[in-house]
Amino acid sequence: KTEGEKRDRLTNPRCCLLQALRMSSAEELSKAITEQGAVVKQLKLDKADVTAAVAKLKELKQQYETVAGKPWGDDSKKGKGGKDKKKDVGSGEAPDDDAKEKERLARLAREQAKKDKAQKWASKKTDADKPKKAAAKNDEGTGERFSFPEMEADIRKYWEKIDAFKTSVKFSEGRPEFTFYDGPPFATGTPHYGHILAGTIKDIVTRYAHQTGHHVERRFGWDTHGLPVEYEIDKTLNIKGPLQVMEMGIDKYNAECRKIVMRYAGEWKQTITNLGRWIDFENDYKTLYPWFMESVWWVFQQLYSKGLVYRGYKVMPFSTALSTPLSNFEANQEMKDVTDPSVFVIFPLVGDSEGAALLAWTTTPWTLPSNLATCVHPDFDYVRFKDLKRNRVFYAAKARLVGDGCLYSTNAEIEILATVKGTDLAGKEYEPLFDCFASWKGRAFKVLMDTYVTIDTGTGIVHQAPGHGEDDFRVCLAHGVVNNEDIPCPIDDMGQYTEEVPKYKGMYVKKADPLIVAELTERDRVFRAETVLHAYPHCWRSNTPLVRKTVDSWFVRVESFKDKLVVNNAKTYWVPNSTKEGRFHNWLADAKDWAISRNRFWGTPIPLWVSDDMQEVVCVGSIEELRRLTGNNDINDLHRESIDHLTIPSSQGKGDLKRVPQVFDCWFESGSMPYAQKHYPFENKERFEAGFPADFIAEGVDQTRGWFYTLLVIGTALFDQAPWKNLVVNGLVLASDGQKMSKSKKNYPDPNIVLREDGADALRLYLADSPAVKAENLRFQREGVQSLIKDVFLPWLNASRFFQLSIAKLGKPFSFNDTERCPSTNKFDCWILAYTQTLIAFVHEEMQAYRLYTVLPRLVRFVDNMTNWYVRFNRKRLKGSGGEEDTRNALWTLAEVLVSLCKLMAPITPFFSEYMYQQFRPYMIPNNSRSLRTWTNAQVVEWLQMAGLHQFVTTFRDNGIAGQDLCDLGHADLISMGLQRCTDRKAVLRALKEVQETNGATVQFKLRVHNGVAEDASVHFQMIPDPKPFYFSHDTERGFEVFKRLIEATRVLRDKVNLPVKYPLKELVVVSRNDTVLSDIQTLEEFVLGELNVAKLTVTNDLQAHQAELKAHLNLPVVGPRLQGDLENVRAAVSNFTTADVIALEEQGQTVVLGHTLSREDIITFYVVQAGESSKFASKALEDMMLLLDTEMTDEMKQQGYTREIASRVQKMRKRAGLQEGDAITVHYEVLTETEDVPLKSLLAAQTAYLSELLVNQPVAAGKPDKDFLVTEEVTVKSASLCIWVVKRE
Repeated sequence: KTEGEKRDRLTNPRCCLLQALRMSSAEELSKAITEQGAVVKQLKLDKADVTAAVAKLKELKQQYETVAGKPWGDDSKKGKGGKDKKKDVGSGEAPDDDAKEKERLARLAREQAKKDKAQKWASKKTDADKPKKAAAKNDEGTGERFSFPEMEADIRKYWEKIDAFKTSVKFSEGRPEFTFYDGPPFATGTPHYGHILAGTIKDIVTRYAHQTGHHVERRFGWDTHGLPVEYEIDKTLNIKGPLQVMEMGIDKYNAECRKIVMRYAGEWKQTITNLGRWIDFENDYKTLYPWFMESVWWVFQQLYSKGLVYRGYKVMPFSTALSTPLSNFEANQEMKDVTDPSVFVIFPLVGDSEGAALLAWTTTPWTLPSNLATCVHPDFDYVRFKDLKRNRVFYAAKARLVGDGCLYSTNAEIEILATVKGTDLAGKEYEPLFDCFASWKGRAFKVLMDTYVTIDTGTGIVHQAPGHGEDDFRVCLAHGVVNNEDIPCPIDDMGQYTEEVPKYKGMYVKKADPLIVAELTERDRVFRAETVLHAYPHCWRSNTPLVRKTVDSWFVRVESFKDKLVVNNAKTYWVPNSTKEGRFHNWLADAKDWAISRNRFWGTPIPLWVSDDMQEVVCVGSIEELRRLTGNNDINDLHRESIDHLTIPSSQGKGDLKRVPQVFDCWFESGSMPYAQKHYPFENKERFEAGFPADFIAEGVDQTRGWFYTLLVIGTALFDQAPWKNLVVNGLVLASDGQKMSKSKKNYPDPNIVLREDGADALRLYLADSPAVKAENLRFQREGVQSLIKDVFLPWLNASRFFQLSIAKLGKPFSFNDTERCPSTNKFDCWILAYTQTLIAFVHEEMQAYRLYTVLPRLVRFVDNMTNWYVRFNRKRLKGSGGEEDTRNALWTLAEVLVSLCKLMAPITPFFSEYMYQQFRPYMIPNNSRSLRTWTNAQVVEWLQMAGLHQFVTTFRDNGIAGQDLCDLGHADLISMGLQRCTDRKAVLRALKEVQETNGATVQFKLRVHNGVAEDASVHFQMIPDPKPFYFSHDTERGFEVFKRLIEATRVLRDKVNLPVKYPLKELVVVSRNDTVLSDIQTLEEFVLGELNVAKLTVTNDLQAHQAELKAHLNLPVVGPRLQGDLENVRAAVSNFTTADVIALEEQGQTVVLGHTLSREDIITFYVVQAGESSKFASKALEDMMLLLDTEMTDEMKQQGYTREIASRVQKMRKRAGLQEGDAITVHYEVLTETEDVPLKSLLAAQTAYLSELLVNQPVAAGKPDKDFLVTEEVTVKSASLCIWVVKRE
């Protein structure tokens, strides 16, 4: 044997173990151990996988210990002087009885075989749970292991070598533009599954657009400004507030921010590259680039000039950790359940004869020092009542007085004195809770009215702190309690009380809650103090509770054009549409003015220069304008440290105008990215306007109140249109337990580990074929990723490998042209080719509608149909059983299907599709035709030259005519282009007619080459094919669907009666009233008989002769809502339909039940078996047919079944031994036990030739082998048993 053969034999687990068991002495075992040790050492030197070899070495040593009675290695003892004193390895304890020793070893072999079998099945069940690299043994017998991650690494190297992404973009130049906007992420954190999901969707759609004839610019963007960056710096430098930043210096602070904005850019690039996403990092955009910031200024100037920007005081969500207000949509991004105080506060009325008091409820006691009023609903009923226990009079809403969650549980605790309306309480004065704003008496501390008051919770009386509540501010402003210039708000930007609340000055407001409650309780101003668990908004960046605070901010008047937002959104296309019509529509309909300014430092400065009295304002829209207005020509950066010192001379004699201190909300920047990424309008003006709005955007459902919203607001304000046409919104990726993924909890696998060990394609397919692409939440299961390797990628791989083996078996050159028609008339070939065209048409239709959630399941199902139906049923044909012509037709069919599949899957699984394409590339006849609609203008010109129409080249080139224009080109179009002569137009249209009829297939263009890379070098340079009309066959597809249902149902039936397919049966009867079903089954009769191993197939429409009945039940989802109260009665009536009733329904198309007219679609019919059916038939009812399987077996049929069962076990032993197809073997057997029912000796003697035939004519011999064997196994056949040996023949 060669060294390679020896190594293969020794590292093969079964071979190594069984050879050891045949050794009759410790010497032979010791020799094997030494040789195996050398193999392990060599494998290590070769950097190969040594796991199996080490395991076998360990087993050999255990065997040696059993035989020799001591551990292997104890023969070497240290002698005097430290020299080794070696003992002869053969001088150990030799067995006294060689036969007994062999029996003992055989027993050990059986025990070890059982252990191996159990371990094998255990590993099958748990492989998906093991975090190891996705590798699998080839099922076609090559013995190779295929690692998907290693394959992907090789493909990445290949892409890098040919510069695949840039080359693909180069080849697509001149095609119609497909515009895509990529929302910018922050690089201050590493990418998570949410980013990977959205990135996968974006990559699939843009790859598909590219491979369907478009030029797709894909630029990566980075969000580099704003709170995420500043918060990290504040934590690092222990900065507590804006004053410390000013002390440090804005220039130094921003320099620190600039250092970290790209902290994890490397990790992002690596993850995205490993994911297989093609996007341009070199030509990226960052929101910190001066040219990007300049376009943001231009956007703001446009809004300002339209009167859509104003400065005002508003109560805003405020992050005390970041010392800045947030927008309303930011405030809703991070809701957390927290426990807060629940306090009912007493407000004594001034001058009430009985000392009555108002009762108001709050969960924010820290706002009580700012109380200036209370509010009631004018139309609600309020009661004046006496608390009998307290002997005190109060006012509260009648609906909140007694009941669950109300002030009292029973009426016995109170005495109602009077009932009044809210209008009766209006204007009443009460005693202030605190004296902080006692000077406001007269205009404050009164009862106000407004209809925003509810009676769902609380007391129906609301405490008003206008500095901390939007409604409070609005109501107090309307009643003259406050004005826009004077609003009590006694907390600073860090959430600490100011000197206006001296007792709690410098204290964080949330910490003051219990102290305030205690003080008011001591002063008898608390009716009841409890706690409540409720959802409370938190800062999305710092994770700290938000407060409501009156701030001076710059706003965009969104409320003034929110109706336009609704209208423009309605013109866009969303997947799923429910998010557009539901969550997003509702948000738009209630849109508030947008606070776009932030009291921060690292961001794009708001370009407003104002006078000291704020009456003169200059809005700057460009760097050039700022240079001109300030007289400073050295402006190259727009951050605060570069421009805050610049002033603009007043045109009204008010001195120098200074810039306002705020910067833009970073959402304003990301909402401006369609314009700023192109530096519009300063550059790329024509290109931007030609591609606006974008064809496609995509992000997570959380962006409905984020990026999608800001894009729509700015796009509507600028151009009165949404900046996108099509939008895909994905759901959230959660941990497997449904909780939010958390690094601290470690409740999810690291995405980089999944990519490294399972592969990007499997992860991409898992995410894209999940509920998340329908905006539903996904509970991430790594097992789901790994199951796709087994269920999709391995079958796909094995189909390709089987093709390669079949080509080798053919022994002659093979090639095919996937643009021509395969000449095969074989029914299976016609079916799979027709099915492929239907799939192609479906993929195009659904992808153009952006419905990934329908595309992916169909593609996955196609792999199953291809491998488990086409390949499995045609293995013999592919190996040559039908002659060379039939074999070539089958190979052509399989090749065309696999190439079509890898092109269809290329946008989804780019690595494996590339790998598969490269496997088939040597067999593909070069074809340089292009689908007509994908022709570029240059290719149209090339076609004209090939067609001899040189005189029209200039006209077509100057008019920019591309393939899409040729699809419906007519006389009128040609006249408008200047072709006035009818003969010229007819010449062009004649030449075009053939091209249109063949969709461009007859035109062979020159194979383009860019930087030495040909246009056929990658599957990603290819167009996804259009369906080929000549393959379509609805009847063939329908027939095979019936066939598959029949096969699957009969398999289930066989399992039910414990008669595996190995055992031949007499007859299968198919009963159906549907003649089409019966005809389809008869057409495929030969395949039914062969697959199900039955001798006869009978198809009939005679229900009565075969004890079959038709029954029915209501189609509840369709008819249920219509029937309403009569549903149960109608359901019962329909369930009692007889066969005659069902036949009448089918013939007439409708029936009347209890006065309701029911159509065929309202009722589901099905078959059942009548009672008393013959016992020899097993039955199964389907919707459109009844199956009856004759289960009686003759002795001959049983013997054939037993023989096929033995043959099946031998094939499994071959596979376990690592044998390849074509390896010559001899099968030896020895009957161990037999019974009267299973007389194995006579059976095998009679069935030897049949068994040999089942084993592809391999010899079968009775008796033990007289030479080394590869594998042995004790096999049980029903109640008998035999031992089988497999011996390899040279």
